[in-house]
Amino acid sequence: MSRQGILFVISAPSGAGKTSLCRAIIDFFPDLRQSISFTTRPIRGGEQDGVDYHFVSRPSFEAMVAEGAFAEWAEVHGNLYGTALATLESCRDQGLDVLLDIDCQGAAQLRRSYSGGVFIFVLPPSLEELRRRLEGRQTDRPEVIERRIANARTEIDAAVDYDYLIINQVFPQAVENLKAIMLAERSRTARVLPTLPQLFSL
Repeated sequence: MSRQGILFVISAPSGAGKTSLCRAIIDFFPDLRQSISFTTRPIRGGEQDGVDYHFVSRPSFEAMVAEGAFAEWAEVHGNLYGTALATLESCRDQGLDVLLDIDCQGAAQLRRSYSGGVFIFVLPPSLEELRRRLEGRQTDRPEVIERRIANARTEIDAAVDYDYLIINQVFPQAVENLKAIMLAERSRTARVLPTLPQLFSL
C-alpha cells in the first residue's frame, strides 16, 4: 500500500514570515505541493490563473459552495477565497504532501471538515518586532499597520489550537524547525506502517 499524502496547514499573523517560510520549504521538499486557492478577486498584474490562484466569478464560486466543493472558504475584504476539497483529496490519494498557507478562520474550518491535517502556527518573536517588520515593508499606511497589529493579537490567541508553534526570530532556524516538523510527521508509525505490509507479515 502506498502512503497517503499529508496536509500541512500553516497560519501566522501578517508580517510573521509565513510566506517566506512556505517558499523555502517548497524548495527543500520536491514532492511537496502548495495548494492553489480559488478566489473571486480580480487578477493582478503578473499573476497567472492556475498558478497564483484559480480566478473565478462570484456566481461560480457560490455554486461550488452550494455543492460542498470547498474544504474551507471565507470572505475577506469583499472577495471570496476557498480551498477545493477535491484538490486535497487528490493529493492525499496520490501520496503527495500538500502545504496550505491559510488564515486562522480557514484553519478552524479545516479541523472540522478534514481529518489528518498537521497544523503549524508561525509566531513573531514579539509584537514590537512584528510592527518593525510591517513598517520595514514600506507598503502599508500607518492605519493599515495598526489594523494588522490588532488582528495579530486575536490570531495569536488562536495559536493554542495548533499542533506546532514556530517562533520566526532567526529565519534559517525557523526553516530548519519547519523541516524537522515535516520530516517527523512523515515518519509517524501510523503513516509508515501501512506501506510495509510485506516486512511486517514475515
